[in-house]
Amino acid sequence: MQRGVVVDEARAAHVLERLLGRRAGLGHYSMVVLTTPVLCPGQHESVSRAALEVLDARVVLTIDGVKAAALGAGADFARPLLVLDIGAGLTEVGLLVDGGVTQAHRLNVGTSDLGTTTTVAELVQSIVAVVTDLLHLDCGGLVVDALDRGPLLIGGGALRPEITYRLAKQLLAPVRPAPAPHTAAVRGAGLAMVAAHRHPSILTAQPQ
Repeated sequence: MQRGVVVDEARAAHVLERLLGRRAGLGHYSMVVLTTPVLCPGQHESVSRAALEVLDARVVLTIDGVKAAALGAGADFARPLLVLDIGAGLTEVGLLVDGGVTQAHRLNVGTSDLGTTTTVAELVQSIVAVVTDLLHLDCGGLVVDALDRGPLLIGGGALRPEITYRLAKQLLAPVRPAPAPHTAAVRGAGLAMVAAHRHPSILTAQPQ
């Protein structure tokens, strides 16, 4: 993986097989949930699905990473929600309305860049600039509602109090770090899988 994208399909498949494949004694999977970064290159999903073939899954479901993280954090989708995902090599900003991602931006910078090519202040300023741009779009009113509610902060960056403090100060909004923010997307993917299993039609679909 590099900046949230699979760059070596063969190695990714090898890692999956060692961790989750037949060598782990788990055999055939009925379903696998794949979380994807927002605005990822078109070939990313196809390469990821190819790597997942080693798990012999009957069904592969995909979900945006920011939505999966919001699910994992137990977010209420009744109101617009602004999700700020600061990962190791990628930062994503997503506006969720009625549970769907309506606007999204990505920055190819993350916590691994801090102290080398980027400072905390620069990272925060880049995120604030993205949110400001959203305010000037047709969805600006929804963004205002989401800011009043408080952006949801996820990813490893949410574990750094100085990032939360700077974002809250510059956005003039109550930024809310998710519980265990670095694993929120994984928990959300698990919840999506449970929900999918309640719909038998999905499991009777043709293998992906």
